[in-house]
Amino acid sequence: MKTILVPTDFSEAAYNAARYALGLARQLQTARIVLYHAYELIVPIPDIPTTVPMVNSDELRAASLEGLEKMIRELSPLLPENVQLEPRAENHLLPANIDQMCKQEQADLVVMGITGGSQLEEMLIGSNAVDVLKHTSCPVIVVPSDARFTAIRKVVFAADFRKIVAHTPIAPLKKLLDTFKPELHVLNIDHDNKHFNPDTPYETLLLDTLLEGYNPQFHFVDSTDVVQGIMDFAEKEQADLILVIPRKHGFFENIFKRSRTTQLAFHSHIPLLAIHE
Repeated sequence: MKTILVPTDFSEAAYNAARYALGLARQLQTARIVLYHAYELIVPIPDIPTTVPMVNSDELRAASLEGLEKMIRELSPLLPENVQLEPRAENHLLPANIDQMCKQEQADLVVMGITGGSQLEEMLIGSNAVDVLKHTSCPVIVVPSDARFTAIRKVVFAADFRKIVAHTPIAPLKKLLDTFKPELHVLNIDHDNKHFNPDTPYETLLLDTLLEGYNPQFHFVDSTDVVQGIMDFAEKEQADLILVIPRKHGFFENIFKRSRTTQLAFHSHIPLLAIHE
């Protein structure tokens, strides 16, 4: 893994994610970490009055770079040997530009922080981390604000055993498993076999076949709350990472219902790795 991209807004959650990325770089022998600040310049609309003061674009960029340099200075004592820490600042909306930045920097992984919020905050405010999860094809690790880096040795892969071949990005999944070489626990949460159907045993066998060589251990847990069931299992197993593959939802479902990936990102105390299908 050569490059890790760390979006930052200079918050404590962002600093915590950057420290996590440094630990990850040491484990994975990463060559470079890119600290990326996407700032948005407010552009006045003609004939529409506004009380928001306009900021000079050069001053905004200078302030962004100053923040990045300060961050580099504070993180440098933790920097692993032979790892480069590089600043990037651009006048963009983070979610809209994150995929392009990943391609431009040839990033293998995005690591960013999140602060747990209430259900109302999840519904109305959202999070940059959640927006990044939705807008990039690059694997993303979301680091909770209270999480500290521990070497990734044990991974819980939350799977639903539905259309495994169609919805499992097997190439990037295997690439990450080859990188981490973890003890792999595949977890399915259900209640009273509500989602069990005639294809479930076959789908389970398909996933076992796809993961051949990684020695997956399969677990079937009964719980009325899928998200809580995943978190409880991961904490009981002392997992270092929860792995999910977010499914694409319909337009109206996205408006009125937060996905399980989003709920996990907000509430898990264990870092969450999302790989898009």
